[in-house]
Amino acid sequence: MLNLLLLEYRKMIGFRSVRLALVVCLVLPWIWSFSPRLQQLYGLVLVSGWQVPALALAPAVDVLLPILIAVTCAELIGSEVAQGTLAPLLLRPLSRARLVGVKLVAALSYPVVLLAVLFVGSLVAGARLGLGEFAGGTGLGPGSWVGVGLLTPGDALGEITRAYVLAAFALMSVATLALLLGVALLNTAAAALATLATLLMLRQLVVFPEKLQQLLLTTHLGLYTVQDPVQLRNSLIYLLIYTVGFSLLALFTFERRDV
Repeated sequence: MLNLLLLEYRKMIGFRSVRLALVVCLVLPWIWSFSPRLQQLYGLVLVSGWQVPALALAPAVDVLLPILIAVTCAELIGSEVAQGTLAPLLLRPLSRARLVGVKLVAALSYPVVLLAVLFVGSLVAGARLGLGEFAGGTGLGPGSWVGVGLLTPGDALGEITRAYVLAAFALMSVATLALLLGVALLNTAAAALATLATLLMLRQLVVFPEKLQQLLLTTHLGLYTVQDPVQLRNSLIYLLIYTVGFSLLALFTFERRDV
């Protein structure tokens, strides 16, 4: 199992989509840290490097990362089909469930890798502003950008780490959805587009009653901003249901898929 997983990671490193995603995660924080119109557009003046991770995280989770994750996780199956390696893999003494299980692990770990790179890139980009104690907030904790007084480096790191971990958990549902559609469609482009179309359509349902919105996947992708413990718990439960559900459907679908 470990050898198969390592092989899967080596394949992923060869994907252009993965290399592009890593570059984007490294470059994005620098764009925000040098942005000259933050005060004009958002009324925000950066006073610490600990604030850069929040600036990078919001647009990444809302737009960029779902796109990058959808393409790569759809490619986990689509590339095997395109290269003609899927059928030979299944001729080996390797069960379909085990093959999809390995790809699921790779898909689930991909958002963690991207957010870890974004996290490190944000701290490096913000280092020129200082990473010491400051008066204000990280944008990811109580008081948002204003904060609740002086914030120590340890507390700032804790707020940012919490937000990034929650964001990674939320994006795992997108990764498993893309893999499920990859198994169903056996085509990278079609599966990636179907994933993005699904997310966009769900976002349009904001016009429906709030009770319905609470059931939607997209409602909980902003999990990293939630401070209320009850709301946080509910969002975690919904996202866990979606992630496990998509994973099981991917296994079930691949078992019955004619390849």
